[in-house]
Amino acid sequence: MTTKNYNELVKNRIYIGGADDIDEVMKNEKIDVAFDLRAEASHEDSEYNRVHSPIVDDADKQDESVKNSIDSVVTAYNEGENVYFHCQGGSNRTGTVAIGTLLALGQAETIEEAEEIAKNARPKIKVKPEMKETLKRIYPNG
Repeated sequence: MTTKNYNELVKNRIYIGGADDIDEVMKNEKIDVAFDLRAEASHEDSEYNRVHSPIVDDADKQDESVKNSIDSVVTAYNEGENVYFHCQGGSNRTGTVAIGTLLALGQAETIEEAEEIAKNARPKIKVKPEMKETLKRIYPNG
């Protein structure tokens, strides 16, 4: 049995992980679109449907880029596509978008609840304080 380094956020539909997991997830799952959240990786050629949706790590006020990434994932999901999204290591930016995605899909009511679900799916998620503040601004009722 192989150990997967990526994780399932929404059963059979949304997967999350790190940049190094892309080949494995594309081989094992029926992924229609992969969102690359890394600002530092803008021009990569790929053999899959890759959408660059950059979020700058360790920067304040990433509201617009985080919201755009969440909206892109949710739109793809609502259009019936299977989605994978990742940053470099799959913990901060990936965790932030995972939390927002769960809130946007109505699978969690609060940021804390969404974070717990996301961490249960991918234990290495560790969202930095500035990203939590971004989520609080995007989801003021969360």
